[in-house]
Amino acid sequence: MPPAARELVAGPCMVAGLLLAGCSSADLQVDDAPPPPSTPELRVEVVTDGLHHPWDVAQAPDGTLLVDERAGDFTAVLPDGAVREVAADLDDLFALGETGLMGLALDPAFDRNRRLYSCQGDVAGDVRVVAWTVADDWSSAERVPGPVAAGLPVNDRGGRHGGCRLEFAPDGALLIGTGDSAEGTVAQDPRSLGGKVLRADVASGEVAVWTTGHRNVQGLAVRPGSGQVFSVEHGPDRDDEVNLLRAGANYGWNPDGGGSYDESVPMTDPAIPGAVEAVWSSGQPTLATSGATFVSGEQWAALDGALLVALLKDQGVLALRLDDAGAVVEQFRLPELDGTHGRIRTVQQGGDGALYAVTDNGEDDELLRITPGS
Repeated sequence: MPPAARELVAGPCMVAGLLLAGCSSADLQVDDAPPPPSTPELRVEVVTDGLHHPWDVAQAPDGTLLVDERAGDFTAVLPDGAVREVAADLDDLFALGETGLMGLALDPAFDRNRRLYSCQGDVAGDVRVVAWTVADDWSSAERVPGPVAAGLPVNDRGGRHGGCRLEFAPDGALLIGTGDSAEGTVAQDPRSLGGKVLRADVASGEVAVWTTGHRNVQGLAVRPGSGQVFSVEHGPDRDDEVNLLRAGANYGWNPDGGGSYDESVPMTDPAIPGAVEAVWSSGQPTLATSGATFVSGEQWAALDGALLVALLKDQGVLALRLDDAGAVVEQFRLPELDGTHGRIRTVQQGGDGALYAVTDNGEDDELLRITPGS
């Protein structure tokens, strides 16, 4: 039996899991309620194991699952279950600490152009978004000349805060969530691409800063049918955040300690004019939030429409139910994943309607398939 979900400790802004008028949804803490009674029991299956620090997973139109590993490997799981290494030239990969081969995204026209995008550290001294063309049989990927985006800052001393999540926006722009490379001035520096969410035109190579003031963006999720985009990022010793993004907004991370990286500052510094508060914050302690996805489909019952957030340190998946404006009205954990598979780096809904997750425990990591039980 999965471990029981922890009971909600209700603060002044919470009654029966509902947000009261006059309270910010950022006031909701993570001492989460049990799942609603209509939440389906979940079936969790191991698709493949033996992975080492996998970072992301994407499902192609033919059902193939592609997984990358931070140290520099692509692995495909074919529809018949066969596991195949995807040969790729990663000789220029910079992999250290939190940085390496990170976010993945398949082109919206993948079934026609076989185009894949990865975000990765580079030995040239930055983080880059690279395009690849994948062989029809998934045996190899050939790099497309020239990066889609380059110049994202990298921490070459320990690899801290490399980001880097990729997600296509409804209008076709490639969104890139970046880290601040653990440098105090980066997140608020308009000349830096670090501590930002970027918009890239994959055809022209044009890259623009969309939002600023982020610490280490680990998740991006587009809410179906709404155009809303949410980011997920790590806090220092408190306040992991989920943010509703809007063009030009500043989300308030400013650890500039006059030449040092001052992590004692709040995640959203009220001294920054117009700083946007998070729609959800973990409070203290942090959970190490990571990849996120919206789950859709009537088969998911009470989970239909929820934002699911992978948890590393707290080992599981958090479900957030949002109102139309993007405010959190309910939160709970998925019991079947609560500590049962260790650290969860990424959760994504595939085109087949199932959820896919990768663990990040470092030894014998797994690709999981999660479906509603009968």
